[in-house]
Amino acid sequence: MMQTRTVLRSLRPGLNKFNATGGNLMLTRSLSDLPVDVDHAKGAWKTYGELDSYKPGKFQVGTFNKISAKGLEVFEPELYETLDGAKAVNAHAILLRSHKLKEEEVSYTVRAIARCGAGTNNVPVARMTELGIPVFNTPGANANAVKELVLCGLFLSSRRVVDGINHMKDLGTKGLAKERVEKDKAMFGGQEIKGKTLAVIGLGHIGSSTARDAGRMGMNIIGYDPGLSIESALKLPRNINLVDSIVSAVAKADYISINIPYIKGDPSEGGTHGVIGSDVIEHFKPNAVLLNFARGELVDSAAMKEFLDSGDGKYVSDFPDDLLWDHKNSVILPHLGASTEEAEDAAAAMAAETIRDFLENGTIKNSVNFPAATMAGRPDNSVRFTIVNKNEPGVLAKITETFAQNEMNILQQLNTSRGSIAYNVVDVAGAAAGGVTDFKKVQEMMTMAEGVISSRIIFGTPGMGYAKKLEGGEYFV
Repeated sequence: MMQTRTVLRSLRPGLNKFNATGGNLMLTRSLSDLPVDVDHAKGAWKTYGELDSYKPGKFQVGTFNKISAKGLEVFEPELYETLDGAKAVNAHAILLRSHKLKEEEVSYTVRAIARCGAGTNNVPVARMTELGIPVFNTPGANANAVKELVLCGLFLSSRRVVDGINHMKDLGTKGLAKERVEKDKAMFGGQEIKGKTLAVIGLGHIGSSTARDAGRMGMNIIGYDPGLSIESALKLPRNINLVDSIVSAVAKADYISINIPYIKGDPSEGGTHGVIGSDVIEHFKPNAVLLNFARGELVDSAAMKEFLDSGDGKYVSDFPDDLLWDHKNSVILPHLGASTEEAEDAAAAMAAETIRDFLENGTIKNSVNFPAATMAGRPDNSVRFTIVNKNEPGVLAKITETFAQNEMNILQQLNTSRGSIAYNVVDVAGAAAGGVTDFKKVQEMMTMAEGVISSRIIFGTPGMGYAKKLEGGEYFV
């Protein structure tokens, strides 16, 4: 059968004509032999920035912060270009670490955002969901680095190592170190962790590995996690004592490690802000040690100060604290948890792989706001559509009806949802033998349907085939 590709040079009014191959695409059903581009004219200059930054035929990834070079190697240079975020005005995806992302830094072209780390509180996730943009993280990529620092925190709090180091520096400046060392070491007595009890609050990647390795050092382990996964459960020591509440976990613990995500809002409303507050701390042993390598906001600083003032308890945190930074019973670190070369490499590589799989295949994995979605490879002689829509009754029917109206046959389809958002991956074959299919017409009909937010055609030239309905109702390609 002869393949036919007709490219029309007509562009929508108001769009700049700088895409030499821009226009409508018409294809027969058979697509396997000839290269096919699903080209879209570019939008207004104010949206796309300078023309020099736009390179047809490649995905553009904007990076904020210094991203590991090993991680960026995941992006094949033949298909991708990576630019500093401020210069990536045509970005198809954003990769960042701790940069606090603003909505105005997310252009209309952005399809996805990935953070090289587990937490995403520096990304306006709720707003990105409204805009139909999945936000990804890298759970487990820095787990070993954080776990090692948690274990370090155990020793720092048990043996008064920091106090001893500071004392030796002071003696050194006075020339008294050798003279006083044996006499003064009694000031820094401590205890061994073997045989002591560690309560681990949150048994995800970090918590489960912390429990496992602390158990191997002879500690008794108590664990609490209402959402314990099978994967994490398999990492736990066999003799762990799982309990049904935070209070039950901390009541008998000598050490407490908190490893849960920060969620804005009061715990009574499903949030975790100040989850370690006075109602939990009042159940601590008088000399208990709290290890916080999760998020500073999880702990009520005022309640913790009251606890530290009243006895021999200690607080080790990896986050700044304006109230506790100089308390004699606290050790405050400068957020070192994932600050290892290995963790940065692993997180960047995982984030880059996630972005690639999404852009090239429509796969969603490790998203904090979109449902997981994986579909088998696209069949021969087919085109893959992905559609983001509001999770409302009747929208899926409109999507499938659009294909039917244009005589397109659905070969395989995935529909899944999470909260207010729904996501579809659809592989379709074109018109019957002898006919032609205008894919851009189909995409515009679908994208402008009520309830649909955006759509992509994953076929041909990288970066092409994206359309969305702006909040004012304008069709954007």
